[in-house]
Amino acid sequence: MKNIFKSLALATVALVSFSSSSFAQATATASASANIITPISIVKTVDMNFGNVAVSATIAGTAVLAPAGTRTTGGAGGVTLPATTGTVSAASFTVSGQGGYTYAITLPTSCTITDGATHNMTVDNFTSSPSATGTLSAGGTETLNVGATLNVAAGQASGLYTNATGVPVTVNYN
Repeated sequence: MKNIFKSLALATVALVSFSSSSFAQATATASASANIITPISIVKTVDMNFGNVAVSATIAGTAVLAPAGTRTTGGAGGVTLPATTGTVSAASFTVSGQGGYTYAITLPTSCTITDGATHNMTVDNFTSSPSATGTLSAGGTETLNVGATLNVAAGQASGLYTNATGVPVTVNYN
Protein backbone atom coordinates (compact mmCIF):
# COMPACT_ATOMS: atom_id res chain seq x y z
CA MET A 1 0.00 0.00 0.00
CA LYS A 2 2.82 2.28 0.84
CA ASN A 3 4.29 1.55 -2.54
CA ILE A 4 1.01 2.36 -4.22
CA PHE A 5 0.82 5.71 -2.45
CA LYS A 6 4.45 6.44 -3.33
CA SER A 7 3.80 5.52 -6.95
CA LEU A 8 0.66 7.70 -7.08
CA ALA A 9 2.53 10.61 -5.47
CA LEU A 10 5.39 10.27 -7.93
CA ALA A 11 2.95 10.08 -10.84
CA THR A 12 1.13 13.19 -9.61
CA VAL A 13 4.40 15.10 -9.26
CA ALA A 14 5.45 13.99 -12.74
CA LEU A 15 2.11 15.05 -14.24
CA VAL A 16 2.27 18.43 -12.55
CA SER A 17 5.82 19.02 -13.77
CA PHE A 18 4.94 17.99 -17.32
CA SER A 19 1.81 20.11 -17.35
CA SER A 20 3.71 23.11 -15.98
CA SER A 21 6.29 22.91 -18.73
CA SER A 22 3.59 22.89 -21.41
CA PHE A 23 2.40 26.30 -20.14
CA ALA A 24 5.93 27.77 -20.24
CA GLN A 25 5.85 28.44 -23.99
CA ALA A 26 3.42 30.00 -26.43
CA THR A 27 3.36 30.36 -30.19
CA ALA A 28 1.96 33.13 -32.39
CA THR A 29 2.16 33.63 -36.14
CA ALA A 30 2.48 36.70 -38.33
CA SER A 31 1.80 36.95 -42.01
CA ALA A 32 4.28 38.36 -44.53
CA SER A 33 3.29 40.68 -47.36
CA ALA A 34 4.79 43.02 -49.95
CA ASN A 35 3.33 45.60 -52.30
CA ILE A 36 5.16 45.80 -55.62
CA ILE A 37 4.86 49.28 -57.14
CA THR A 38 5.20 50.38 -60.74
CA PRO A 39 8.88 51.05 -61.56
CA ILE A 40 9.77 54.67 -62.29
CA SER A 41 10.81 55.50 -65.85
CA ILE A 42 11.71 58.55 -67.91
CA VAL A 43 11.39 58.97 -71.67
CA LYS A 44 12.63 61.94 -73.70
CA THR A 45 9.89 63.53 -75.82
CA VAL A 46 11.63 66.74 -77.04
CA ASP A 47 15.33 67.60 -77.46
CA MET A 48 16.84 70.82 -76.07
CA ASN A 49 17.44 73.45 -78.74
CA PHE A 50 18.67 77.01 -78.13
CA GLY A 51 17.67 78.06 -81.66
CA ASN A 52 19.52 80.76 -83.59
CA VAL A 53 22.05 82.70 -81.53
CA ALA A 54 24.20 85.59 -82.79
CA VAL A 55 27.53 86.39 -81.14
CA SER A 56 29.77 89.43 -80.97
CA ALA A 57 33.23 89.16 -82.48
CA THR A 58 34.79 90.62 -79.32
CA ILE A 59 32.45 89.90 -76.37
CA ALA A 60 31.36 86.53 -74.96
CA GLY A 61 27.86 85.99 -73.60
CA THR A 62 25.17 83.50 -72.75
CA ALA A 63 21.78 82.38 -73.99
CA VAL A 64 19.51 81.15 -71.21
CA LEU A 65 16.78 78.65 -72.09
CA ALA A 66 14.09 78.40 -69.42
CA PRO A 67 12.23 75.12 -68.78
CA ALA A 68 9.17 76.86 -70.26
CA GLY A 69 11.04 77.13 -73.59
CA THR A 70 11.66 80.90 -73.51
CA ARG A 71 15.09 82.44 -74.12
CA THR A 72 16.94 85.41 -72.66
CA THR A 73 20.50 86.64 -72.92
CA GLY A 74 23.03 87.11 -70.16
CA GLY A 75 26.70 87.46 -69.47
CA ALA A 76 28.66 90.42 -70.80
CA GLY A 77 26.17 91.14 -73.58
CA GLY A 78 27.97 89.43 -76.46
CA VAL A 79 24.92 87.35 -77.47
CA THR A 80 21.80 88.50 -79.29
CA LEU A 81 18.71 86.52 -80.19
CA PRO A 82 17.71 87.23 -83.81
CA ALA A 83 14.08 87.68 -84.90
CA THR A 84 14.44 84.50 -86.97
CA THR A 85 14.53 82.29 -83.89
CA GLY A 86 14.94 78.87 -85.48
CA THR A 87 13.74 75.93 -83.42
CA VAL A 88 13.65 76.82 -79.74
CA SER A 89 12.66 74.16 -77.21
CA ALA A 90 13.46 73.10 -73.69
CA ALA A 91 14.13 69.39 -73.29
CA SER A 92 10.97 67.57 -72.30
CA PHE A 93 10.54 64.18 -70.68
CA THR A 94 7.61 62.04 -69.56
CA VAL A 95 8.14 60.54 -66.11
CA SER A 96 5.99 57.48 -65.36
CA GLY A 97 5.52 55.34 -62.28
CA GLN A 98 3.28 54.75 -59.29
CA GLY A 99 0.46 57.32 -59.15
CA GLY A 100 0.80 59.90 -56.37
CA TYR A 101 4.44 59.05 -55.57
CA THR A 102 7.14 61.73 -55.41
CA TYR A 103 10.48 61.50 -57.16
CA ALA A 104 13.84 63.26 -57.08
CA ILE A 105 15.33 64.87 -60.19
CA THR A 106 19.07 64.84 -60.89
CA LEU A 107 20.33 67.15 -63.65
CA PRO A 108 23.80 67.18 -65.20
CA THR A 109 26.28 69.85 -64.13
CA SER A 110 27.40 70.56 -67.70
CA CYS A 111 27.86 69.15 -71.16
CA THR A 112 29.83 70.15 -74.22
CA ILE A 113 28.34 70.67 -77.65
CA THR A 114 30.50 70.75 -80.76
CA ASP A 115 30.24 71.71 -84.43
CA GLY A 116 31.84 68.40 -85.38
CA ALA A 117 35.17 70.07 -86.00
CA THR A 118 37.22 71.74 -83.29
CA HIS A 119 34.74 74.32 -81.98
CA ASN A 120 32.94 73.71 -78.67
CA MET A 121 30.51 75.42 -76.32
CA THR A 122 29.56 74.52 -72.77
CA VAL A 123 25.98 74.10 -71.62
CA ASP A 124 25.51 74.37 -67.84
CA ASN A 125 23.25 75.71 -65.07
CA PHE A 126 20.53 73.18 -65.87
CA THR A 127 17.11 73.92 -64.40
CA SER A 128 13.87 71.96 -64.47
CA SER A 129 10.16 72.30 -63.97
CA PRO A 130 9.31 70.82 -61.60
CA SER A 131 12.60 71.51 -59.85
CA ALA A 132 14.35 69.11 -57.46
CA THR A 133 11.28 66.89 -56.88
CA GLY A 134 8.10 66.06 -58.74
CA THR A 135 4.86 64.25 -57.96
CA LEU A 136 3.29 61.77 -60.33
CA SER A 137 -0.37 62.33 -61.12
CA ALA A 138 -3.02 59.84 -59.99
CA GLY A 139 -2.56 58.26 -63.42
CA GLY A 140 1.18 57.89 -62.77
CA THR A 141 2.73 60.43 -65.18
CA GLU A 142 4.20 63.92 -65.19
CA THR A 143 5.95 66.10 -67.77
CA LEU A 144 9.45 67.25 -66.80
CA ASN A 145 10.93 70.19 -68.75
CA VAL A 146 14.63 71.10 -68.62
CA GLY A 147 16.40 74.32 -69.61
CA ALA A 148 20.03 75.45 -69.33
CA THR A 149 22.56 78.16 -70.11
CA LEU A 150 24.60 78.15 -73.34
CA ASN A 151 28.04 79.76 -72.91
CA VAL A 152 29.15 81.41 -76.16
CA ALA A 153 32.71 82.61 -76.69
CA ALA A 154 33.50 85.89 -78.41
CA GLY A 155 33.75 85.24 -82.14
CA GLN A 156 32.30 81.72 -81.76
CA ALA A 157 32.46 79.94 -85.14
CA SER A 158 29.12 79.64 -86.93
CA GLY A 159 27.55 76.24 -87.46
CA LEU A 160 25.24 73.69 -85.93
CA TYR A 161 26.47 72.51 -82.52
CA THR A 162 25.26 69.24 -80.96
CA ASN A 163 26.44 66.63 -78.51
CA ALA A 164 26.54 62.95 -79.30
CA THR A 165 26.22 61.76 -75.72
CA GLY A 166 23.00 63.60 -74.88
CA VAL A 167 22.00 65.34 -71.68
CA PRO A 168 21.34 62.77 -68.93
CA VAL A 169 18.42 63.47 -66.61
CA THR A 170 17.82 60.98 -63.80
CA VAL A 171 14.72 60.40 -61.68
CA ASN A 172 14.22 58.11 -58.70
CA TYR A 173 11.50 57.59 -56.10
CA ASN A 174 11.85 59.51 -52.85
